[in-house]
Amino acid sequence: MKILTVVGARPQFIKAAMVSRAIVEHNRQGANPTVVEEIIHTGQHYDDNMSDIFFRQMGIPEPVVNLHAGTGLHGEMTGRMLCAIEEEIVSRKPDWVLVYGDTNSTLAGALAAAKLQVPVAHVEAGLRSFNRRMPEEINRVLTDHVSSLLFCPTQAAVDNLSREGITRGVHHVGDVMYDAALVFAEIAAHTSTILRDLNLTPGKYYLATVHRAENTDDPDRLWNVINALNSLEETVVLPLHPRTRKILQRVSPSLLTPNASPAKPSPSLRIVDPVSFLDMVELEKNARCILTDSGGVQKEAYFHGVPCVTLREETEWVETVQAGWNQVVGAETERIVAAVCRAKPGKPITQYGRGSSAAEIVRLLSSVAE
Repeated sequence: MKILTVVGARPQFIKAAMVSRAIVEHNRQGANPTVVEEIIHTGQHYDDNMSDIFFRQMGIPEPVVNLHAGTGLHGEMTGRMLCAIEEEIVSRKPDWVLVYGDTNSTLAGALAAAKLQVPVAHVEAGLRSFNRRMPEEINRVLTDHVSSLLFCPTQAAVDNLSREGITRGVHHVGDVMYDAALVFAEIAAHTSTILRDLNLTPGKYYLATVHRAENTDDPDRLWNVINALNSLEETVVLPLHPRTRKILQRVSPSLLTPNASPAKPSPSLRIVDPVSFLDMVELEKNARCILTDSGGVQKEAYFHGVPCVTLREETEWVETVQAGWNQVVGAETERIVAAVCRAKPGKPITQYGRGSSAAEIVRLLSSVAE
């Protein structure tokens, strides 16, 4: 059985690493059928710390092609990917196209396969924020509706699909990101030097990530978030996403210029370049609290036992809120600061599985081919 995997963004690299490892183990055990995987990298993330380094650190097989389609508006980017992926599918003749998450790469891979009548398997299916203004929400919905196998991380995701009339091929397999947390947390502890490099004390700093369009494309929201980070008493480490850096360079270049005034960040706000995956794991594990607009980082906070404050108006990971680990506060400065002050650990969440989600995905793919 031949699988063509389409990835292009940081969270997808991590998930793909887990499934690739499970494929290798499946073949090593002599299970039938033998699974051959080829990876297409769309190039959606083109900064080295956001793409190539993930392949090196996590042992993902080298992509057979990099489409270098990481620039432009959503339609332009998705269109270029769609055309290029279609050519690869025609040439490579896979039995399945495997896509991850909710990016433009996800949608392009799913549409290209569906139009060529190649079945699509979607990892992290069924998530819904119910906010159609988010490009990611459109990508999720469309991808799920053309997929033949839908691998859901939670029961809530299964229920979302059922409400949309999708019940065939739906499986609650748990979260491959939990697999990754178990595998890479220990590796990061032994290999990452980021805490020493940034002179950080475990439990004595906050970690923040900001990259969603709803925050970066609205100057008022972005400024409110920055003001909140500047207002916190402990050190705040902000690995700056290339998208966010580009916007800040335009709307507030003084934030990125040491010793500038009057908009200079407070001494507690440490803006750094994007960090490697293992460094990010180490920063997450040891933070006092994480502030983020990333869906993946919300879960990673829980996996590492760290409270989270979500800088959005909603979350697709509702169980993290229900269990008390996560507060969804939007982008008002006062609400963000207040949420950080009351952040604390919550209750255990059982829906994410036991760290064997990737193996279950490979098993289900193999059973379809039998």
